[in-house]
Amino acid sequence: MTPSADQVTAFQANGGFTPSAASTVVLSFVFAVLLLWGAWAMRTAYVGWAENDLSQRQLLAVVVRFVAMYVVLTFFLLS
Repeated sequence: MTPSADQVTAFQANGGFTPSAASTVVLSFVFAVLLLWGAWAMRTAYVGWAENDLSQRQLLAVVVRFVAMYVVLTFFLLS
């Protein structure tokens, strides 16, 4: 749903920024959190693999799941 010109003007007057700027900030936050979580998950999986608590297949599964989640979120949020 596209906001009308009056709605955009009201949003900008009350917020001090445009709706597209707010969208950029929210998307940036979502992707920053996703990347931080992915780095933590892959590091934790690597430590488990290095200590022989996880198999190489389980480590690969963690990496593939993160990459798949990143690709799907990129497709849905940036298209």
